[in-house]
Parts: sequence; C-alpha cells; structure tokens
Amino acid sequence: MNVTAHSTNKFPLLLRREYWEHRGGFLLAPLIAGGVFLLLSLMGFGVGEMAMRRAGNGMQVDGVQFNGIDFSQISADMDAGDLEKLGNGIDAGLMMAASWPFIVLAFVVFFYCLGALYDERKDRSVLFWKSLPLSDAQTVLSKVATATVVAPLMAIGAALLTMLGFLLVISLFVLVHGGNPFTMVLGPASPLSIAGQTLAVLPVYALWALPTVGWLLLCSAWAKGKPFLWAIMIPLFAGIFVSWFDLMQLFDLPTGWFWSNVVGRSLLSAVPGAWFTVADGLQDVDSLAGAALLKASYGTLLTPQLWIGAVAGAAMIFGAIRLRRWRDEG
Repeated sequence: MNVTAHSTNKFPLLLRREYWEHRGGFLLAPLIAGGVFLLLSLMGFGVGEMAMRRAGNGMQVDGVQFNGIDFSQISADMDAGDLEKLGNGIDAGLMMAASWPFIVLAFVVFFYCLGALYDERKDRSVLFWKSLPLSDAQTVLSKVATATVVAPLMAIGAALLTMLGFLLVISLFVLVHGGNPFTMVLGPASPLSIAGQTLAVLPVYALWALPTVGWLLLCSAWAKGKPFLWAIMIPLFAGIFVSWFDLMQLFDLPTGWFWSNVVGRSLLSAVPGAWFTVADGLQDVDSLAGAALLKASYGTLLTPQLWIGAVAGAAMIFGAIRLRRWRDEG
C-alpha cells in the first residue's frame, strides 16, 4: 500500500528536515554562546572575589576603608525605590546575557541562508529532493520559515537559559556575601518578562529580516560557486559605484541612504534588533525594557523601510524559487 504525505503535513516535515540537518547551528551554537558568557561571568566574579580577599581590610576606595561586601546590611538600608533601581540594573545585565545567543543567531541565519540552496546543488542532493512530491515553493518557503521563525525561537530558548544561569551566578555571589538572593536578585529581576517581550517582537524580526534572507537565498540559488563572495561583493560594489558617481543626487537623496537602505538591509537585516535604527522611543538604556521596547519595535510596522524591505525580500524569495526549478547542476 502506498502512503503519500498529505499536503498539510509536507511543510512541517520540511521544517523538521531543516532542523535535523542544521541543529548544530540552530540549537547548539546559541547554547554554547550562552555557556561561554556564563563561564566568563564566573571567572569575572572569581577574580573579583580573589582580589577582595587579598586586599582584606586594607583596601580603600576614595579614602574610605573598604571591609568587603555585606549584602545583608545593604539590603537593610534599601527602600522600594532602591529595589526598583536594582531590578532595572539586573534586567540590563540579563539583556546583556541574552544578547550572546542572539549575536550567534545573526551569523547562523546568514550562513544558513547562504548555503541553503547552493549546498544541495553542490552535493547533488537536490536531485533526490526534486524526485519527491515537494514543490520548489514549499522547499524554499520552509527555509525562509526556518531562518525567520524556527532559528529565532531556539535562540530565545537559549537566551532564557542563559539569563536563568546568570541569575544563579549572581544569587550565589550575593549568598556568599551574606545577602538573601530572593530579596536582592530573584525578586527584583524579571527574566520571564524579558523573554516574553523578546518572543513578542518575533513577528517584527521575521519581517525585518526578509531582505537579507531573500538576498542570500537568491545568491544561494544562482551562484555556481563561492556564493559568499557574490552575496557580499555585489552590494558593496554597488554602494561604491553609487558613491563614486554620486548617483543618489539624481533622486535628491544622500549617498548614505543607499548604504543604509540597500547595502545594509541586504546584508544586516537578520541581526536581531537591527530595526531599532528606525524606531522611535529608545532614548536611553531604561527604554530597552518594558512596554517601551514593544512600542518601539511595533512602531517600525508604520515605517516604509520595513514594508519596502519586506516586499523586496519577498520578490527575491520568489526569484530563488524560480531559479531552483531549473538550476540543479553541481
């Protein structure tokens, strides 16, 4: 009896295929980045601890005798306002910890898209996949969904684990110095809220990343060799050409506009948070948390930069689908 996968089951199967073929980059790389951050944090706290123990009671700061850290005394002198400021400081540290998996995400998405269609032509596996009842559109769109949704979701999970690990490191440091971690760390901090806000801006990331994802997939489907060089050099040489001949003056636009909206969007849109370059409402560090972050992120949905880039990205993805239909040489 022949069993044929239903059309509604094909797309999840394609997503599963992409995960298993690239789980090292999607899952392990962000986790390793978070682990490296936690290791460096432990080393930093360890160095600071040894420095304080060596100094003993003889260390002075601005002429004041420094007898070490006593968090129990510090917490006793703190009021509600101080705890709120402490929580904001801890949240800033948590966001720094979360940034490590997201930095890795930018590299993973870039190189994944660059090799997504080129590698299957290089190893001739495209012939096998084309023999299956899978359309080129389904295959390419599964790679788009993997780059813009699946990979970021895994990075968010790695970021949450990194934040929880960083909270544990801080709590141990506070506990060693006589403080109550529940009062001074776990209570004021809000890692789940930060993770929820990061998850909430995922649609903005998916739309903003489309120009880079589309351009890289187009190069991956078109290039006969060295797709990395083609993907990098074409936008850069285009920017140099426009700058050299000052072509943007014909449209009464500065040359920087081309570098920002064409070169930058084609190469750097997959970097998490890149949309903040056109977002309003982020004047200081405190604006990076809470409702201001969501408001600024979703405010980019009202900007032409996002939608023009998304349309351009969709057009390039369509071009990648068309190219895959006939370009199957190794």
